Amino acid sequence: MKEYILITGASSGIGYEMAQLLAAKKFNLILVARSKHILQKMQVELSSKYSIDIKYFQVDLSDVQATLEFYQLTKVHELKVSHLVNNAGFGDYGSFLETSIEKELDMVHLNISSLMILTKLFARDMAEMKSGRIMNVASLLSFLPLPYYSVYSATKAFVLAFSETIATELEDSGVIVTALCPGTVETPFHTQEMRKTNAMNTNKPMPAKDVAEAGVKLLLHGKGKKVVGFNNWFISNLPRVTPSVIMMKIKKNLASPKS
Repeated sequence: MKEYILITGASSGIGYEMAQLLAAKKFNLILVARSKHILQKMQVELSSKYSIDIKYFQVDLSDVQATLEFYQLTKVHELKVSHLVNNAGFGDYGSFLETSIEKELDMVHLNISSLMILTKLFARDMAEMKSGRIMNVASLLSFLPLPYYSVYSATKAFVLAFSETIATELEDSGVIVTALCPGTVETPFHTQEMRKTNAMNTNKPMPAKDVAEAGVKLLLHGKGKKVVGFNNWFISNLPRVTPSVIMMKIKKNLASPKS
């Protein structure tokens, strides 16, 4: 029975670049995103170039019911998932009192609820096989929640805490759970408002391919959490040595528009 690596948010950014790298390593892939046209194109190009099996599913993972139905589809098609990359997610920037509650609820459903659902269901299957790997994409903001990114920061703090705790629960099951923690990455994720902040001017975005390379290594061979880039690692440790009142002032300045 063929084994597959399942990647959510596969049509752009980190997920897209990971798909390219894993295909080159001859892994069969299941690609999930909302962009059917891009997924179809990826399927044709990658399967032809590397002689591997590529499946794709157009799914809106911000819809919890659609996420549950997608899992059932993998059962119907008898797809054996050996590795899961929970990469799909999005953020928003702005004053909490002014941002869209509908958009924030979709963010919570995508970044938290669907990630939790897929982790639970595929981890159960992997535990039965006594083998499997799950990598959840968290963020530098898991360590350093920023004002004006309030809901997004909270969702990524959940992803890291969730990943670390279930990794411990599953230690003797054969299932390894890891968390990838990138800083700013050059993807369509960033709005013009985000790009004008002090944070993005002082900590330039990394190429998505560089982050994807770190992600592939963590997925296939790593354990625990991985903060990508020395500068991001240094920033992630600042809250440990900086008083919280001072740290929050620093974070507010970072999240504010460049003067």
